[in-house]
Amino acid sequence: MALYECVLIARQDISAAQAEQLGEQFAQIIRDNGGSVTKTEYWGLKTLAYKIKKNRKGHYTLFNLDAPAAAVAEMERNMSINEDVLRFMTVRVDALDANPSAMMQSRGERGDRGDRGDRGPRRFDDRGPRPPRRQEVAAAAEGETA
Repeated sequence: MALYECVLIARQDISAAQAEQLGEQFAQIIRDNGGSVTKTEYWGLKTLAYKIKKNRKGHYTLFNLDAPAAAVAEMERNMSINEDVLRFMTVRVDALDANPSAMMQSRGERGDRGDRGDRGPRRFDDRGPRPPRRQEVAAAAEGETA
């Protein structure tokens, strides 16, 4: 069987419990067709980058699937029929990641940004005095010629 990752965006009007129930409904479709759902993550209600079907927010859910292509096709067919689903995207992957996704990790756990303490002191007067403005230079030049 092939490995897939699927992200589902549900309407903002439904509750979080209904969104999780919707995710369980699609997971059951996979199980009924001979596949397995190795991981399900509910990412919560997030703001969309642009309006989708007059919605500004959506409930995000991630599935890691180990299923035949027919099971995934059936799940996607049901997602396209369901009114509560705004968008979904299923991608075939080489290996499933058992660790929490980047959306589930807290900011403290992401250590890839490095330490920002090496930037040195930041003050407003560390560059010295500002040079005179163009109007002041022009006025000074006119004053010297007169």
